[in-house]
Amino acid sequence: MSIDPGNRAPEFNLPTDGGGTLASKGLSGRKVVLYFYPKDMTSGCTKESIAFAEASPEFERAGATIVGVSKDSVARHDKFKAKYDLPFTLVSDTDGTLCEVYGVWVEKSLYGRKYMGIERATFLIDEKGMIRETWRKVKVSGHVEAVLEAARKL
Repeated sequence: MSIDPGNRAPEFNLPTDGGGTLASKGLSGRKVVLYFYPKDMTSGCTKESIAFAEASPEFERAGATIVGVSKDSVARHDKFKAKYDLPFTLVSDTDGTLCEVYGVWVEKSLYGRKYMGIERATFLIDEKGMIRETWRKVKVSGHVEAVLEAARKL
């Protein structure tokens, strides 16, 4: 399956913070900002999540729902969400199925050491469940503003 603009967003039904579950079908009729990040409580992921949180009223005005995804447990998501007062849902993809489907589980390299991890990426999905924009290998600075601008244009 290709995860490019114009393709249907893959369906999912996964656990979330707060002990809930989120099914992609439940997001039908809404724009969705689905952002994948490597790990709760790390510097880049915290900065990105706080930026999405601060911009969440603007995303709401644009009619977009923000959903964060990592392989962290629900309990870790609960701590992360509470510590930084994140106003959106965090999905727990502990087995990596959704990361694999979206192609964000990739080989990375740090100081010459190769390992598998989540590539920071964001997908903008329209009200009909179609992927409209993708951002891969995201650099945190300025990213949220670019996604918000795209969401406003949808």
